[in-house]
Amino acid sequence: MGMMGKKLCGTNYPVSIAFIVVNEFCERFSYYGMKAVLTLYFVSYLHWDSDLSTAVYHAFCSLCFFTPVLGAIIADSWLGKYKTIIYLSIVYVIGHVVKSVGAIPIVGDKNMHIGLSMFGLILIAFGTGGIKPCVAAFGGDQFDEGHVNERTKFFSIFYMSINVGGILTVITPILRGDVKCFGEDCYALAFGVPAALMIVALVVFISGSGMYKKSPPQGNVMLDVCKCIGFAISNRWKKSKNDPQRKHWLDWAEEKYSKRLIMEIKMVLRVLLLYIPLPMFWALFDQQGSRWTLQATRMNMAFGDSFILKPDQMQMLNALLILLFVPIFDMMVYPLVGLCRINLTPLKKMAGGMIFAALAFGAASLVEWTVVQTVVEPAPPGDCLLQVYNLAGRDVSLKITEYPSDLFAQPIKYLEDPPEYVRLQLGQPSKVVNMDMIFGVGETSECTQTFTSQEAHTLILFPEGTGIACKLVTDVTMKSSNGDPHLRFINTQPVALTLTVGVEMFEVGANYSVSFNNRTVARNTYPDVKVCPSHMESSDCNVLDLGLLDFGASYSVIVLENSGKLEAHKMVDVKPNDVHIAWQIPQYVLITAGEVMFSITGLEFSYSQAPANMKSVLQAGWLLTVAFGNIIVLIVAEGAGLDQWVEFLLFALLLVAVCIIFSIMAYFYKYVDPDEAELFKDNNLELTAKDDDDDDNDDFHKQNKQTDDDLHLNRTESSTKM
Repeated sequence: MGMMGKKLCGTNYPVSIAFIVVNEFCERFSYYGMKAVLTLYFVSYLHWDSDLSTAVYHAFCSLCFFTPVLGAIIADSWLGKYKTIIYLSIVYVIGHVVKSVGAIPIVGDKNMHIGLSMFGLILIAFGTGGIKPCVAAFGGDQFDEGHVNERTKFFSIFYMSINVGGILTVITPILRGDVKCFGEDCYALAFGVPAALMIVALVVFISGSGMYKKSPPQGNVMLDVCKCIGFAISNRWKKSKNDPQRKHWLDWAEEKYSKRLIMEIKMVLRVLLLYIPLPMFWALFDQQGSRWTLQATRMNMAFGDSFILKPDQMQMLNALLILLFVPIFDMMVYPLVGLCRINLTPLKKMAGGMIFAALAFGAASLVEWTVVQTVVEPAPPGDCLLQVYNLAGRDVSLKITEYPSDLFAQPIKYLEDPPEYVRLQLGQPSKVVNMDMIFGVGETSECTQTFTSQEAHTLILFPEGTGIACKLVTDVTMKSSNGDPHLRFINTQPVALTLTVGVEMFEVGANYSVSFNNRTVARNTYPDVKVCPSHMESSDCNVLDLGLLDFGASYSVIVLENSGKLEAHKMVDVKPNDVHIAWQIPQYVLITAGEVMFSITGLEFSYSQAPANMKSVLQAGWLLTVAFGNIIVLIVAEGAGLDQWVEFLLFALLLVAVCIIFSIMAYFYKYVDPDEAELFKDNNLELTAKDDDDDDNDDFHKQNKQTDDDLHLNRTESSTKM
């Protein structure tokens, strides 16, 4: 045995499991750390809209849950678990490296960044999905048959390492936002650190090579199942004549396959039938990393004056709550429900999990409806938005030719904050519009500007000689993807100015010029902004007090002169985020409670209803429900075109409807004893069944429950945390 016989000090635990647990921790941090910033990467770095970003995010998640089937086939039929983990981990590492390189601004153009990013994500999906069904099972292989308790504890530690890796996803958003690369958020570093962790995971795993028990491939039962089903369908199609002896369509495979295998497949298909409604739960659950993250970017993320949360850090709350909720539900909630003489069967728990997830999206819909009150609704095609800044030193009435006279019914006061944008109907991609600016006693100046469809404009009125001139600038009304406020300066002075806001520098020309519009600064209070005439000595500089520049707002700061000193007058173009991110906590609590009741219970139920050699088939089926759930989000995100709060409400209602369907299916489901499959050799034995609502269900499960280590293995291998 050599090195394989070594045990951890004073225990029956093989030394090899330490390498496997560390490998899993590093791999999970690598995966979740990368995925945490992925949606914001699409929006901020690749400049995709929220719908496309959401669709690609869920396409990636879906692929990650299709590929485990491929990984299981490779491991069981060809390479074995050890080599499969090694080779696919190499693919995994390459994917991370390619993804990181694609996030470096100086590497090629935007098309290059998109190409490298998509190729890297495909490799990552094959890597993480391919090793998913192998690692936990490989860890279980390291224990001797007699060490059941040790194996059970190993799976608990293994599952814990997964969730700790998920909690540490708070790190990559810090690397993204607090470190700057080439003057912008450092996505290359945020992806690079997970790549380094995956390299560490691979090195650690290989380091334990001499200590592992390596079982050879023993054939893949999924292929046998597929072949048997295919033969039954084909044989039934060829022989159109009815056979009263064959009561089930699978019985047509008896000519080639054993009755025992056919019976086992029937048992599995009964459970897989219950899987049909399940993707809708995952469609809601996996939006934590997409829609919920985008929602967080439009919320107030400040906790006091010293701590500011990042929008992509909220996802770690789910992993944290899982560690808290699992023991609470197992030791408190379920026993208390039992004391109330409520027969809470596994299928009822799963239906309850669906209801919790629907409630989570109901809460998310309410939060979203409140959040959008601070958002400027973009103009539809053929229209544009307009607001007016009066810097002319006197009140001005604005009359726009061809538009109603009450569009600006009241005179526009000097330095008055503009009300909400008004909508101009252009009826074409762009239009030249004539305006009259009336001031004083019957004095009028003319203004002619070209307005562009679907743009937001600010019309700046300023003095010129004895009259008034105008200037049209384009505004940024969409809130920044990371929650930082937008800032621009309008310089009324006859000399160009340079302004330093924190670490950002703005240059603005003379005579009512406007600094570059699409610039963001960190959310902060700025009492001492340095403003200097361009190309002048620092002794000629002034200091401006901008006050608080808050989350999500867009500000225009007008630089004025008063008594020989420069002052700042701040205009608010887009309202700051006034809904605190703590309002997302209820929806995370509800979705996590739903996960505990749905995911963990679902796995334990499913595996208790299938023969031991069919558990891999059910695992594959379970993971495919996650994949199809992500496809549902992809379709809705790209095709529905709904307001976000309406979309959240739609998902909640759809899940309630699916829950009703699932509950009806569960009512007619009959529990079976999978151990009877062992008795089904050559005789047609009838399976005993228990009703879902039978009072003897608890005794039935006690008699036929899997060993604890099997349940831990099932939970760990199949959890979406993997």
